[in-house]
Amino acid sequence: MAKEKDRIQKHVNIVNRRASFEYQFLDKYTAGVMLMGTEIKSIREGKVNMQDGYCVFHNDELWLHNVHISTYTEGTHYNHEPMRTRKLLLNKSELRKLANKSEEQGVTIIPTRIFINDRGFAKVEIALARGKKLYDKREDIKAKDVKREMERSGY
Repeated sequence: MAKEKDRIQKHVNIVNRRASFEYQFLDKYTAGVMLMGTEIKSIREGKVNMQDGYCVFHNDELWLHNVHISTYTEGTHYNHEPMRTRKLLLNKSELRKLANKSEEQGVTIIPTRIFINDRGFAKVEIALARGKKLYDKREDIKAKDVKREMERSGY
C-alpha cells in the first residue's frame, strides 16, 4: 500500500527540455486536455514522453499528436492507446490567435510542459515556436558554458 502512494504523485511537472533547445518560443499558452481515466493515472505516475509532440488544427479545434502516455499498469481492457491524438481545450479567441500565427512560414505549435494544477486537472503548456538554426544552438551552448564557468569561479 505504501509503494502505491509513492508511485502516484500529487504534483506533476513533466518538461520537454529538447523543445527549448530546438525552438525559439514566441508565445506560450496553457490548455486543458481531454483525457481518458487511465491516462490521468499514468500522467500522475510521470510516464509521459512528449519529445516528438506537436499540435495541429482540424476543423477549428487544436489536437495534440505524438505524445506518448504509457498504458496504466493496473488498467484492464479499458486501458487507453498510448499514442492517440488528444483534443486541447482553449478559448475561441486563443484558438483564433494561434491559428492565424501558426500559418506563418516556419512557425509551429509544440507542447513544452504537462502539469497538474491545484484542482487536480492535467494541463499542457503549449508554445508557438520557430525552429532555431545551427548557429543559434551553438550560441545557446556557449552562453550556458560561460554561465556555468562564472558560477564555478564564484562570480
